[in-house]
Amino acid sequence: MQHQTSEPTATQQAAETLDGWYTLHDFRRIDWSRLKQVDATDRARMIEEFQAFLSELSGVEAAKDGSHALYTIIGQKADLVLMVLRPTMEQIQDVEVKMQKLDLYDYLIPTYSYVSVVELGTYRGSGEGNPYENPYVRDRLYPILPQAKHICFYPMSKSRRDGDNWYTLSMEKRKELMYRHGMIGRSYAGKIQQIIGGSTGFDDWEWGVTLFSDDILQFKKIVYEMRFDEVSAKYGEFGEFFIGNRLESEQLSTHFAL
Repeated sequence: MQHQTSEPTATQQAAETLDGWYTLHDFRRIDWSRLKQVDATDRARMIEEFQAFLSELSGVEAAKDGSHALYTIIGQKADLVLMVLRPTMEQIQDVEVKMQKLDLYDYLIPTYSYVSVVELGTYRGSGEGNPYENPYVRDRLYPILPQAKHICFYPMSKSRRDGDNWYTLSMEKRKELMYRHGMIGRSYAGKIQQIIGGSTGFDDWEWGVTLFSDDILQFKKIVYEMRFDEVSAKYGEFGEFFIGNRLESEQLSTHFAL
């Protein structure tokens, strides 16, 4: 008997994604106790080496072959986060290895990391022609990270609970819900810049969300408002939130001063 394949049902139809640069969020705690025991001259040399590493990353960004951002983290979950974007996972790992070879790295204790790829969903359609040739789409998929004062990062997934399973909804229903959800985000245009990282198969959650803003209170406002939207209220599951302040390379000497 010949095996026959059937077309996917409406509930089996996956939304296509447009994928851009690969992304690493590397969260670290500073081992201040051990660092205090290091001679001041050696500490200064380690900071200079770290600044040279960041300068190399800036050169890649200037060539538009990737981007990066360094932020302090508020609270006890971490002290620093380095966010890196690159065209390939091999290049992401190259940055990791270069950082591991720094003398300061011995005093930066890993607390959390997240791996994803910059993603745009196509629930609203991808337009005509090749979307990767659309300048707007390219800016979204291959972004130069903003020099905003503050960062907010959190991982999330869509629920699979009985009765509230996102993956059993029809494509039309998902499109309707995501359109309304997206309208909330667009109302914060000019206040928040958002980068979505798709991480299914890459990390423990399905997406990593990074928000940038010069007004840290906007993070609370947008997340709270979205809590009342059905996509979040019924189908959203969230991990830990990390918030922080931008740390410029030239501020490192002061930040690590003892």
